[in-house]
Amino acid sequence: MIYNNRSKKALLSAVLAILITVMSLPLTTLAVNDDFDNPDDNLVSQNEQRTDLLSETMPDAPVVSADAYILYDADSGAVLQGQNYDVQKEPASMTKVMTVLLALENLDMTEVVTITPDMATRFNQLSGDYVKLGLQEGEEITVKDLIYGAVLKSANDCSLALGMYIGGTEENYCNMMNDKATELGCLNTHFSSAFGYANPDNLTTAYDLSLILKEAVTNTSYSEISRTYSYTINATNKYSDARELTNANRFICTTEYGYEYYIGGKTGFTDTAGYTLCAAARKDGHTLIGVVFNAADPEVRYADLIHLFEYGYSNYTTLPVTEDEYSGIIDQARLQIDDLLAETNLYVSEQTVAMSAYVTTTSARAQLGSTDKIDLSSVIIDENANEQTINIPICKCYTDKNYIVGALTVQILQKNSVVEITPVKNTGLTQVRKILITFAAISGLILVLVICMLIFRRKIIRRRKNESDRKSRVL
Repeated sequence: MIYNNRSKKALLSAVLAILITVMSLPLTTLAVNDDFDNPDDNLVSQNEQRTDLLSETMPDAPVVSADAYILYDADSGAVLQGQNYDVQKEPASMTKVMTVLLALENLDMTEVVTITPDMATRFNQLSGDYVKLGLQEGEEITVKDLIYGAVLKSANDCSLALGMYIGGTEENYCNMMNDKATELGCLNTHFSSAFGYANPDNLTTAYDLSLILKEAVTNTSYSEISRTYSYTINATNKYSDARELTNANRFICTTEYGYEYYIGGKTGFTDTAGYTLCAAARKDGHTLIGVVFNAADPEVRYADLIHLFEYGYSNYTTLPVTEDEYSGIIDQARLQIDDLLAETNLYVSEQTVAMSAYVTTTSARAQLGSTDKIDLSSVIIDENANEQTINIPICKCYTDKNYIVGALTVQILQKNSVVEITPVKNTGLTQVRKILITFAAISGLILVLVICMLIFRRKIIRRRKNESDRKSRVL
């Protein structure tokens, strides 16, 4: 009996040890191993790239004499330099960028506009401080003439005529302007004037105006009109003489501030807004936009923007991003995921790739070169989920900073339903296999235990019988 007890204890201890070992096998999710270096320390998201470069102070950054300003990369959407660029300000006649943009989108240049009594009444409400072309009630004038008048002369009656012709009323047209601003991603813009009336409700920001001007200069007509030095409006039914217009923008009309890369913009001034200016420049196919609010004087605003443009082109590099450039590492990532799922109950149902068009960084960093990587370090696949979407960042990696330039999106489905198990960390075995192995191990141990107990029991019975037989013979 002593032998039996000891044997039973030994057997139970062995069974318990094996059970503990088996149960300690992790039942886990799948994790992709990756050599991406410290991704959390230097990874810049696509949203963060808008303002990331502002944290890097350049030694030759220009000093801008304006309450608010911005240097905006129109290709990548990065803010290269700026101050108070998200603070609402009165744009004055920079409002006309939106006014003319909508006119170009909604009207034919040859279309004839007849000045209505409502338009004439609105013109007469403007004080003598506001520049006007002198449009008369009943006058017939083309859309082209009105647009040139609004841009070159900054004629407020021309802007009002365009707005009221399209919208019916100035208020309706302002609603259209605000809708367009929202469409372009402007979050802090509200137009209450079709021409730039000094009104505390007619507000935008340097950043928002950059988005509006970016859209405007993509229209070749706007860019062409902005760069026109002079234009003649021929006699109309109400005005017997031709009207000669000269562009007052000093990028165009002066040698001192003439800028060869200028492709479009607009000036502005009111007593409350001060001297304002927005301009776009294109050099070697790369577009920058500058905006200043409340500059110190009418001349310095041009100097400020020229300095900003030259600073931008000298110190920053913007590179195009294409899916083809990353096709090799994308295919490699796909294979890694396929291999990971090969022995599971999961499969990839759909894969898509979305890439940014451009990425901007400092020229000094760009000169050191970069590598292309896919950040698999944080990819975790839940083996229990019936459906899951994995977004895998695609990165351009420099020596000290990694920019997310796209994403590989992978949709993963279950082939069929499985028992839900709380996931931990991956060991390489599949969840289903682990369950089966665990069940088989436990079942086998129980069977061994039962057999051993039966054997011991048989030995005990046999021993007792032998002892009984010996006693009988003795007696």
